[in-house]
Amino acid sequence: MDITELLQRVHSGDQEALNAVIPLVYSELKKLAAAHLRREGNGQALETTALVHEAFLRLAGARHPSYENRSHFYGIASRLMRQVLVDGARARSAEKRSAAAEVALTDIPDLGHQPDAALLALDEALERLASTDPLKVQLVEMRYFGGMTAEESAEALSMSVHVVRRELRLAQAWLRKEMAD
Repeated sequence: MDITELLQRVHSGDQEALNAVIPLVYSELKKLAAAHLRREGNGQALETTALVHEAFLRLAGARHPSYENRSHFYGIASRLMRQVLVDGARARSAEKRSAAAEVALTDIPDLGHQPDAALLALDEALERLASTDPLKVQLVEMRYFGGMTAEESAEALSMSVHVVRRELRLAQAWLRKEMAD
């Protein structure tokens, strides 16, 4: 039985299908998680396995999500991983703000590159883009957070590969401009 068929059975609420699909998708989810963590650089509190498990808990907790195919499933998993990372960055940022009142400025070391700040800025920019062009956000998530190729994204969304590539270029240009301001 292929993954798409199992995912359709999961959508129908079949617990056996859920148990069968986990080992089939686990290694790919670990690759997605590793890619997310690599992009975020050092300073991430989560490890690959923990990110996969947290995303899977969110996937399993969804009310019988509808997965059209394997690519669609990985796209949703990638979006959830992004959300786990953003939630963690927000929590760490909130902790820093609440602790800031207790620390003198001279006691704060030079922290250099702040991956949490970059991730939060990207997330905010994607949220703004989502209000005007949700397709571009979906393609960015599939490509950069999900590691999907333009061909896989095109297949998952039933679109032309050329349209996917064009939309991604436009999204990248918009994000560069938005994040530079």
